[in-house]
Amino acid sequence: MPAAIRVVDSHTEGEPTRVVVEGWPQPAGETMAERRDDLRTRFDHLRRAVVCEPRGHAAIVGALLTPPVSSDSLCGIIFFNNETYLGMCGHGLIGVVRTLQYLGRLSVGAARFDTPVGQVSAELNADGSVTIENVASRCHALDVAADVPGIGRVTGDVGYGGNWFFFTHLDVPLEISNVVELTRVTQAIQDAITAQRVAGGAPIDHIEIAGAPTRPDADARNFVLCSGGEYDRSPCGTGTSAQMAVLHARGRLAIGEEWRQESITGSRFTGWLTVSAQGELIPHIRGSAFITGDATLRFDPADPFRLGIGTT
Repeated sequence: MPAAIRVVDSHTEGEPTRVVVEGWPQPAGETMAERRDDLRTRFDHLRRAVVCEPRGHAAIVGALLTPPVSSDSLCGIIFFNNETYLGMCGHGLIGVVRTLQYLGRLSVGAARFDTPVGQVSAELNADGSVTIENVASRCHALDVAADVPGIGRVTGDVGYGGNWFFFTHLDVPLEISNVVELTRVTQAIQDAITAQRVAGGAPIDHIEIAGAPTRPDADARNFVLCSGGEYDRSPCGTGTSAQMAVLHARGRLAIGEEWRQESITGSRFTGWLTVSAQGELIPHIRGSAFITGDATLRFDPADPFRLGIGTT
């Protein structure tokens, strides 16, 4: 266990990102997926120690920077949260870009990054916002159903945008004051989907409830339950990527048309789709992040909670 790890904290439209800057041993592997798996096998105690209490909290998404695996990438990124590891993280990538700018390692313009699910890119804009180009998104299934105890039959769509999502509409207020009930309902849906192997057993680990926006410059409002059991304060970058693919499959979003996604906290991402030379849907997401801290986390060998409190 290292004695100290330096991190830079930020939030992207309300959702926190903690970028590990120094002190974490590099995972082994020729690919980012291999490095993620090595991190899980040998360094999972650091994941818990860095993002969980008492040094962190359940909403933090961590990002470990590694050397690139692609010749044209600036670096590799492994994203993780209070419970597990993420294939990609849209808000996290925006936070990484602003962190690298803060550290003097990136200036206005575009750069590429390697993730466990593929290479992505991001452009730091002159106004401080960041536009990311995600891995290809797709609609996996429409109108699939799960029988949720205490709620009934819930129907929704399944999409992929770097992580797997189940999108549904329910008659429940999408208000920040209703977060406890929204979390209970979406966790029940997640449990039912997992148990019933909905959509052929697709590895769905994010649940999104969609509804009408509350701000005039948005097209929809959402509540997103993340894979660690915590809700997303931002509109969710990989979720918006997957949602746009589902909307396109339903004929509700044209290529190049903007989709303005509002979060449960009232923040907003703007997204749109392009088509690659291979015919894949490529999602683009624009949002803003802000640096909130630059800290050294310390791990006293005598501290009984140096590896976190109540973690798995």
